[in-house]
Amino acid sequence: MNNMLIGAIATCSLAISLFFLKFWRSTKDRFFLYFSLAFLVEAIHRVIFGLTCLINEDVPLFYLARLFAYGLILYAIIDKNKRRDNGKE
Repeated sequence: MNNMLIGAIATCSLAISLFFLKFWRSTKDRFFLYFSLAFLVEAIHRVIFGLTCLINEDVPLFYLARLFAYGLILYAIIDKNKRRDNGKE
């Protein structure tokens, strides 16, 4: 049951990544590229977690993957707001 849920989360993360990639290709806005990369990292993280024999997520490497993905999202938001503020001046 647990592996099925991990697979479902990985599939949804990959679908969201492709969704943002489609918007990046049409707009060339790197905001969408960063979001796409963040969800791709999350999908890869879930696949690796599902394939390993670890029962818990207490391994620091798994936290670092999530930290990197969330950091990409945070950077995308900050970068988008900086570019918008610079465009007004």
